[in-house]
Amino acid sequence: MSVVELETACALREQLRQERRSVVFTNGCFDLLHVGHVRFLEDARRLGDALFVGVNSDASVRALKGPTRPIVPAAERAEIVAALACVDVVVVFDELRPDSLLELLQPTVHCKGGDYVRDEIPEADHAGTVVLGHTGGRSTTTLFAEIVRRHAGERG
Repeated sequence: MSVVELETACALREQLRQERRSVVFTNGCFDLLHVGHVRFLEDARRLGDALFVGVNSDASVRALKGPTRPIVPAAERAEIVAALACVDVVVVFDELRPDSLLELLQPTVHCKGGDYVRDEIPEADHAGTVVLGHTGGRSTTTLFAEIVRRHAGERG
């Protein structure tokens, strides 16, 4: 359970390959970690021997989610995700999509959340992609909007 540089993640992946152990990979922003994230990561981990998680850098989160995000800096988001018992390795990446990570790590399974449609995942051709269930009504965007709404109500 650690946050590592890409080179270390690749070395760990090679070690697991030599041990004939499977690697599951997923990625995300993980800004304002919530129960939907935890359930998804736990489900992903059950699909293999080790779970590698790519966490988007601050710049890539801004490009994906807008100028007010992320709320939590990348180093802290990565540390929080790495602290979960189901997560084995975390690496922060700068790209909008995890294509290069998938090519380098060559996971056995690539997981995406239930808010994705398998045929619409651009990077799905890199590994055996699995779309897992979704915890309805749970998203960082929804939490963020609720916080803003409540804060605005206190000021009004």
